[in-house]
Amino acid sequence: MRPAVVLLSGGLDSATVLAIAKAEGFAPAALTFRYGQRHAVEIRAAERVAAAMGIADHRIADIDLRVFGGSALTSDIAVPKGNLDEAIPAGIPVTYVPARNTIMLSFALAFAEVIGAADIFVGVNAVDYSGYPDCRPDYIGAFEAMANLATKAAVEGTRLRLHTPLIDLSKADIIRRGLGLGVDYSITSTCYDPDPGGRACGHCDSCRLRLKGFAEAGLADPAEYSP
Repeated sequence: MRPAVVLLSGGLDSATVLAIAKAEGFAPAALTFRYGQRHAVEIRAAERVAAAMGIADHRIADIDLRVFGGSALTSDIAVPKGNLDEAIPAGIPVTYVPARNTIMLSFALAFAEVIGAADIFVGVNAVDYSGYPDCRPDYIGAFEAMANLATKAAVEGTRLRLHTPLIDLSKADIIRRGLGLGVDYSITSTCYDPDPGGRACGHCDSCRLRLKGFAEAGLADPAEYSP
């Protein structure tokens, strides 16, 4: 089994990607970030997911992006809320964390070099998502090209591949794929603004996309929501 690094936030998408990496025959090492996010409950969710999937190597990296702020997830800016039947506004929302995927993928790249992995999995999606610029195929291609110029492993002949198995899937298709692989979505956490007990708000963009996906898949979301 080849080693691989999987970015694991504890949310629906990353749990699905972890299951896909295992199904494809990789031995995944999971990497989670405590970056000062207001939805830190997702870290506990990542620990649950890693344990449920039997991941022996799960590391949590501490980086404080609150130093910069600039996002509703890392500063005191309010998280936008809406109703499920309302369209999510176009454009890049205030929940975008500046350069987050670039920072996290750079850590994953270093981790991959250390453990001898040539494969990194990340759950970015360019269909049912909030409009983040670092979830697009062009960005992923550019990062992979950079990674193969910037690492000792690549220079010595080990080409790194960045896997994005969800990038062209709807949220409903992601859920179907995950359920087919045995993912337990009840232990995941997707909400940007959970209550003190860790229950999802049901109204942020992330909750709305998740609820829409389950509805389109003809299923009830097993997550716990605030009344």
